[in-house]
Amino acid sequence: MDRLFSILLSALAVIIGIVVHESAHALAAYVLGDSTARSRGRISLNPLAHIDPFGTVLLPLLMVLAGGPVFAYAKPVPVYLGNLKNPKRDEVLVALAGPLSNILVAFVAALVYGVLLSVVLVPGLSAGALSLGFANGVASFLVTLMSVNLSLAFFNLIPLPPLDGSSILVLFLKGEALRTYYEIQRYSMPILIIVLYLLPSITGIDLIGWYFDFTVYPLMNALLSLAYGLI
Repeated sequence: MDRLFSILLSALAVIIGIVVHESAHALAAYVLGDSTARSRGRISLNPLAHIDPFGTVLLPLLMVLAGGPVFAYAKPVPVYLGNLKNPKRDEVLVALAGPLSNILVAFVAALVYGVLLSVVLVPGLSAGALSLGFANGVASFLVTLMSVNLSLAFFNLIPLPPLDGSSILVLFLKGEALRTYYEIQRYSMPILIIVLYLLPSITGIDLIGWYFDFTVYPLMNALLSLAYGLI
């Protein structure tokens, strides 16, 4: 039962993270001159506007069952570079808006977590205003929300097509090199599978784990320290 509860919390956190992430892409594109995503209802916190049946639901489930790293994706946000005010620069800004929005969600979750702990620890208050069981459930969800959003943010910042971090390459590529970059994006799924599954199983080298050791986990500890500091 605890395992199922944990999976449900993680699934809800992933959906929230993906919805905010994709909406941030769409909003950034709109602010920078391209209204395509907005016209298609993608600046929305409604999950139905973003969920891809395979990438958001089936793929993560299969990865959980396989016991490996888990990632998910939503329907691509349509962005027409020609509509942007400064296409090469703004493509990077639109891409970075997604991961930055996830970091913001994690920060807000940490603040709420700290406030919740303060309320629960006030003598006599939690029993009357907030049941301990409910408080524990919310606290677990907030910690999961922090972890999931930080993982989404830094995973997407990896400079590998089609992840958001690869957009930084656009600033340094032109001509044939830029066309090759966009061509590589067509083979993104095999590349991710090789990096996430085949490489660790064959070489024993977990590049994603090492990367998270220097990004996700230190920032997660910092956010928890911030939350505890509010008590």
